[in-house]
Amino acid sequence: MVKVNDEMIDFVLPDSNGNNVSISDFSDKTVIVYFYSKDNTSGCTCQALEYKKLYKEFTELNTVVIGISKDSIESHKKFISKNELPFILLSDVNKDVINKYDVFKEKNMYGKKVMGVLRSSFIIRDGKYIKVTYNTKSNLDAINNLDFLKNN
Repeated sequence: MVKVNDEMIDFVLPDSNGNNVSISDFSDKTVIVYFYSKDNTSGCTCQALEYKKLYKEFTELNTVVIGISKDSIESHKKFISKNELPFILLSDVNKDVINKYDVFKEKNMYGKKVMGVLRSSFIIRDGKYIKVTYNTKSNLDAINNLDFLKNN
């Protein structure tokens, strides 16, 4: 499990255009990496739209927003287009990074236990985690992270 002050876990994943992206590409910025379960589901769309709504404020704070799910590049491309998302979505179809960040967990969905991506976010600055949130709420993740960055 990732904790505050841990060294950043670096990785390379494809974005919605098939270009490889690494967290270390943004070493001069603060980075929010958020994990979500699936494009075009209600909670995940809500979360993405909250980040979109606050995106200008994040950029003013020299912060890059990156969403990661196990969806395909093509799925991300459609999700970005449909919702006019201004930030990066990365595809982790093999769950390599999802597993490194320990966010693939047993969840309770409609009374059934299933394995899935636990909605989580990580704020990275200077190669270390400065905020770690497992099991965050879709409608509060972006604003909570923005408030944290404004005060830290």
